[in-house]
Amino acid sequence: MSGKSLRLAYVPLTDAAPVIIAREMGFAASEGVALDLVQARSWALLRDFLSAGTVEAAHMLAPMAVARAMGLQASLPPVEVLMVLSHGGQVIGTSTALARDLPPLTGAAQAADAIRSAAGPRPRVGVPFAFSTHALLMGRWLGRGIEIRTVPPPLMAEALARGEIDLFCVGEPWGTVAAEAGVGAILASGRSIWAAPPEKVLAARAGWAESRPEAAGALMRAVWRAGRWLDQRGNREVAAEILARPEYLGLPVETVEASLTGRTAFALPPPPGPFITFHDGGASFPWRSTGALIGAQLAQRFDLPQEPAAHAGAAIFRTDLYRRHMRAAGADLPGASMKIEGTLTHPTAVASERGTMILAPDRFFDGWIFDPPVD
Repeated sequence: MSGKSLRLAYVPLTDAAPVIIAREMGFAASEGVALDLVQARSWALLRDFLSAGTVEAAHMLAPMAVARAMGLQASLPPVEVLMVLSHGGQVIGTSTALARDLPPLTGAAQAADAIRSAAGPRPRVGVPFAFSTHALLMGRWLGRGIEIRTVPPPLMAEALARGEIDLFCVGEPWGTVAAEAGVGAILASGRSIWAAPPEKVLAARAGWAESRPEAAGALMRAVWRAGRWLDQRGNREVAAEILARPEYLGLPVETVEASLTGRTAFALPPPPGPFITFHDGGASFPWRSTGALIGAQLAQRFDLPQEPAAHAGAAIFRTDLYRRHMRAAGADLPGASMKIEGTLTHPTAVASERGTMILAPDRFFDGWIFDPPVD
């Protein structure tokens, strides 16, 4: 596999860090992969790259992959989730006008009531894509009476300035950009709604990883090692300098560093723990129950039967491939591939192939628990 070239699409966001760092810090090269990164300025364009076969894999919204498995996004070819790239990293904000009408925020439930009171019966919420963790978070938080509007992340500040949206949920650094431009106010971290929201995944066209096992394994190990490096103390400042380059995010280093380290000022104090996680707490493991949860939530939003959607989501989260390829990298692997989602209120030890591993909290703000259907 020496010198094997692989093309991977990404959207310019902080949570693209694992694929960018895999290339720039030599993790891909050490696996014999020449990683060619293809930037897409929107999720629709990234979808088109994957559909056309322009790239082998992609940095993708987790619900985007599940929506295709459910038949909700026919223009995307069937895809599989090889691993999770990040948890968290989303910011929730409002226009400056709406922010002035809000009282002091003391908790996620109280904040939701205050927003519904100030914004009217159908607030317009900007999210990067219709099938996104952002849309699921906002629906969970504010209920079904919101109007979802799709805005590419780099254009979120412009949409606020033009008065096209009242609120937004977007991956960093684009919430910080809106605040720095004076058109938006940041209210909360996505983790205030769901303690461990799976944000981006490493996705590939269905069947690719099994037809090219050496290439898939090398790519997964390189990205996993990059995520581990990102979560090690002291490395995020270096990562910010890399991500800020013109060929990647093209933003001031200080802006990118704030979005990586969570130094953003939130009106609603975030829960303990890192703002965004790439590796720690079992972050990269593609739990089949997570796919099931996303499927069930999408089905509820679109008034579809939830159990078939949950099964469809679980099926594309390929824990089997992750286990097969990540043992060689030294990854610890949980004993199960599904869990009851939303039950962990603090870091929790669970059985693993090497003894025990610590999972991060995954609680929802309202105490909701998802018990996936048995396969």
